[in-house]
Amino acid sequence: MPVRSLRVSLCAISSCAFPSAVVLACVLLLFSAPAWAAPISAPHLKVDLVAQDASITPGRTLQAGLKFDLEKGWHVYWINPGDSGEPPTVEWKLPVGFQAGAIEWPAPGRLPIPPLMDYGYEDQVLFMVSIQPPAGLKPGTTIPLAATVKWIVCRETCIPGHGEVALSLPVSGDAAKPSADHDLFAKTKESLPRPAPRTWKQSVLTRKDVFVLTLRTGKRVANATFFPKDEDQIENAAPQQVHSEATAIHIDLKKSEQLLKPITRLRGVVLLDGKAYEVDAPVVAWHNHVARS
Repeated sequence: MPVRSLRVSLCAISSCAFPSAVVLACVLLLFSAPAWAAPISAPHLKVDLVAQDASITPGRTLQAGLKFDLEKGWHVYWINPGDSGEPPTVEWKLPVGFQAGAIEWPAPGRLPIPPLMDYGYEDQVLFMVSIQPPAGLKPGTTIPLAATVKWIVCRETCIPGHGEVALSLPVSGDAAKPSADHDLFAKTKESLPRPAPRTWKQSVLTRKDVFVLTLRTGKRVANATFFPKDEDQIENAAPQQVHSEATAIHIDLKKSEQLLKPITRLRGVVLLDGKAYEVDAPVVAWHNHVARS
């Protein structure tokens, strides 16, 4: 239950017995509250609008996020959901002068639902969004933030849902203190895909029914998993064959039967020994590669 709603209901009950003093105390409590939140409780999940800091600093970017807590065995989706489902979407309702950025997608996991393969998240996930407040905010005021969120949550079956989340934060001229979710933001930042180092060389060879993604990292990598950003390029449920060398790794990716025309680049995220990197590699036909060799 939202903090504000709980306080209003308690005040309504108490004021019957003590009209003047209690009503005054309740009014002061309500309008001096440092923050309140209105989460969504829906089948198989809960959604909260949360922030990294407990207050807003004028002109300074606020790290906000949509926190999904999921029942065991249920999942929501990455930007490319795989073989079923859709990623969550958000429509912001912000005060004048506030600007919200795009969702930052943590590295997903492979979620097999034979014969399908989904890409997404189980247990808990935070979708971070940067919100830019105006510089002219007055310290001591309280700012309401709200968003309409849509999602599909799946196990063997899928259930669409939607609702509005809200968060109210005070404006402070001092350095912001961390919120109760500060550690979750720090953990999520570690799971965001990072740009591949400039020293890496990325390439994709295309053969009849396979893409061979090669990453020349300069060191040996033991484990690798690739997640395509674009749909219908690879067979999501097919095993990914990984071949490791001293300074490079090769990942065989079976082409999707839905891939109807050649592609020039393969974009996505690769997990290398647990760390996520962005991939944007040019695709070269095998016969052209052989001719250049």
